[in-house]
Amino acid sequence: MDVNSSIGCRVTECQYHAGDSQHCTLDKIMVGKIESYSSKSEDTDCESFKPKEETAF
Repeated sequence: MDVNSSIGCRVTECQYHAGDSQHCTLDKIMVGKIESYSSKSEDTDCESFKPKEETAF
């Protein structure tokens, strides 16, 4: 698993989280809007998120 030091991440439940390092393993991520107009961070979402297979919801 290659760590992408350009993408920080604290979401350990994501399949692409880099384990002990607070980074992502993807080459790039897609950020999308939750609201029709985004004016604050709460209006956006990481669309590249994929839960780890062992995570039960």
